[in-house]
Amino acid sequence: MSASLEILKKGTVAIISEAELEKKLASGKKLVVKLGADPTAPDLHLGHAIVLRKMRQLQDMGHTVVFLIGDFTARIGDPSGKSKTRPPLTQEAIEENTQTYFQQVGRILDAQKMQIRYNSEWLSTLSMQEVLQLCAKVTVARLIEREDFANRLNNNQPIGFHELLYPLMQGYDSVALNADIELGGTDQTFNLLMGRFLQEHHGQAPQVIITTPLLEGLDGKQKMSKSLNNYIGLTEPADQAFGKLMSLSDEAMWRYFEVALAYDLSEIVALQKQLEDGLIHPMVLKKKMAHEIIAEFWSVGEAETAQKAFEAVFQNKDLSKSQTVSMPAGTAHPLWIVDFLKVLGAIQSSSEAKRLIESTAVVIDGQPVTDFKALVEWRSGMTIKVGKHRIYSLE
Repeated sequence: MSASLEILKKGTVAIISEAELEKKLASGKKLVVKLGADPTAPDLHLGHAIVLRKMRQLQDMGHTVVFLIGDFTARIGDPSGKSKTRPPLTQEAIEENTQTYFQQVGRILDAQKMQIRYNSEWLSTLSMQEVLQLCAKVTVARLIEREDFANRLNNNQPIGFHELLYPLMQGYDSVALNADIELGGTDQTFNLLMGRFLQEHHGQAPQVIITTPLLEGLDGKQKMSKSLNNYIGLTEPADQAFGKLMSLSDEAMWRYFEVALAYDLSEIVALQKQLEDGLIHPMVLKKKMAHEIIAEFWSVGEAETAQKAFEAVFQNKDLSKSQTVSMPAGTAHPLWIVDFLKVLGAIQSSSEAKRLIESTAVVIDGQPVTDFKALVEWRSGMTIKVGKHRIYSLE
């Protein structure tokens, strides 16, 4: 096995096929590596970083990486893993979300060595005849084999006809780019295989598929998702991300060692043995996990600063290390609790505020806030705790 293949295998779920990948790598050709993302939400999160890291490995090997913005397919909405039809996005929302992707992707990929393409370049120009020819290559039976479609049919839930076209559109992207490799999470396997299938029908060598595992969110159960408010955004301050990582359950922590840090099973077993033997404290282990993730996806310096801030506030109980916030000029008060938390920078959405309040995770001067409609007076010296690891002091 080549050294390149060994690097690429680490942290992956499947390579289809490994023999084809080894052959492509040995050819000496500069391979075209595709990763697509529909701009359906403005923020990328730690879960997205897993597949981006794999793409960076291929980039560092000298291959051509193409970050494909699905500005056309976003109008359909990827049905992968969805139990109902996604609402269509407006063109304005697509453009706005797309702009934020560049900065975020550049945190992991080398922006100077990356191609940005939009699938509207070719999909928006397809004639009706070409669309019909594309549809003729795939049977309805094959499309409804995919798990999410099958589940919706079994549960008498509707499937929009346009959703059936989504895998074909994503697959055709690979034809248009003549991709050698396509990356994606395991939930994208059906769409990625469609790319191979259509490439063969167009006389191209089929792309190799590399799938990466899905990272569970902070709840340790469902996959990381902004809509579920269980995510760590790539643009969040490092100390906030560190605090969120420290809030993980001990059980979920192992999954982050495995998926976010790509630890081998043998390495995880060794750490678990140290824990069982009392050679390492769970808090020390969790700080190790959080520090390594922040160091890899933010920076080493930010990881050091975030850990020191966490230890000062939550282990030494030094509230002088909490964030001090001044009320912005012209702010009228009392403030609705949601607006109050937004001014603090503690939340990014009203739904996140509601979740925190319902779980009594917002505490003002020692008293939990339980009313989502509460009004808050801004008072100098007030201390606000949000979640387990964020403390704010008002000026």
